Amino acid sequence: MSTSTDAVASSNSPARQRLLEAATDLFYSEGIHSVGVDRIIEAAGVTRATMYKQFEGKEGLVLEYLRGEDSQLRGLFAQAAGASDDPDVLLELVIEGIAADIRDRHTRGCPFINAAAEYPDEGPVRALIGDHREWFRATLQHLAEAAGLVEPTEVAASLVLLRDAALVGGYLDGEDRVAPAFARTARGVIASHRP
Repeated sequence: MSTSTDAVASSNSPARQRLLEAATDLFYSEGIHSVGVDRIIEAAGVTRATMYKQFEGKEGLVLEYLRGEDSQLRGLFAQAAGASDDPDVLLELVIEGIAADIRDRHTRGCPFINAAAEYPDEGPVRALIGDHREWFRATLQHLAEAAGLVEPTEVAASLVLLRDAALVGGYLDGEDRVAPAFARTARGVIASHRP
């Protein structure tokens, strides 16, 4: 019989971490559907039984990969909130963080947009992507409201759109060209909504 202690130990196991790291690298660099389970198992150096014990299949691994991406972005927001509680400063930190992400981490587009292209139908993957996007949009709207910006819903929608475009554009046109254009345009959106 499995206990909650077993579940925690399993979620923190070195084999699980290796599988998740291998899947994250491969899914992001090559695409989810083009990478087979055998390739992930080989890269992680685990057995097939270990893979299925940890994730109950490829979709479970895909979901965990996307949860990791979501968690990473939420962590950046939490880190920014720890640095300042001034909404104007937080908006600037968000802009700088997204520009840095375009340059340094997500150089092959947005992992959520990439995954959505591979999972066009409703299901757990699309639900997770939708939840992530709603959180991101709501968080930006809250920051815009706290900064006293006019039409904070529109500000948030514009910033989400700009991030989407910048992550795709960074992959197509180069991070050095797109990251500064994103930051400049995002600052313009914010400035145009000041009272």
